[in-house]
Amino acid sequence: MLEIRNVGWTLPDGADILKDVSITIGEGKLVVITGPNGGGKTTLAKVVAGLVRPTTGSIWLDGKDITHMDITQRALQGISYGFQQPVRFKGLTVRELMELSAGHDLDMDGLCDLLGKVGLCTLDYIDRDVDGSLSGGEIKRVEIASVLARGTRIMIFDEPEAGIDLWSFNSLVSAFERLKDSHHTMIIISHQQRIIEIADEIIVLADGGIRLSGLREDVLPLLLESEMAGYCPVGKRVIA
Repeated sequence: MLEIRNVGWTLPDGADILKDVSITIGEGKLVVITGPNGGGKTTLAKVVAGLVRPTTGSIWLDGKDITHMDITQRALQGISYGFQQPVRFKGLTVRELMELSAGHDLDMDGLCDLLGKVGLCTLDYIDRDVDGSLSGGEIKRVEIASVLARGTRIMIFDEPEAGIDLWSFNSLVSAFERLKDSHHTMIIISHQQRIIEIADEIIVLADGGIRLSGLREDVLPLLLESEMAGYCPVGKRVIA
């Protein structure tokens, strides 16, 4: 279980980006964090991943305080962070990336298991370079597979839909659905209704604090019916 306890994060100029945020995420849950731009979503994801340290509050994993751990140490604890724009590696094949991530050689069964979970045909991809020849959606699914290869317990994705076309987006959502069915723990930062609709729990973050949180079936209708103080996190156009 991941616990975010009373976390705050303040810029050097004194601006509060996060204000007393507390969240508990159970094992095997898919939690989507949504809300307006500038609300603190990406900062919260970075705090959980260990990219930045909170100004106040703490992060706990299975009853252990991991606040002092950096991103490398948290990765060893099983927390992985997916960037909006995954890194591309010229001259490195998908097979090699999977094996580097796993820390050992992988046979075809192992590769099929990893790539199949993200909807990629192993024979079509294992010898392709992880570079510009892959589409935005393909590279993001390869990144997710590499995260799985590391034996990750908690996956954090910051707006994974950014920069990909509709077909790739549909494939990405399907990959998340497969991971959810396999009871992987995921935190996804997103504005997309398709992604919000597959969440177990939804958290609305605005002005650095939690405005609304709860089970999908309770929160989603409120998002669809309300402008939530002038913005709409699910892509509906709001006309003043």
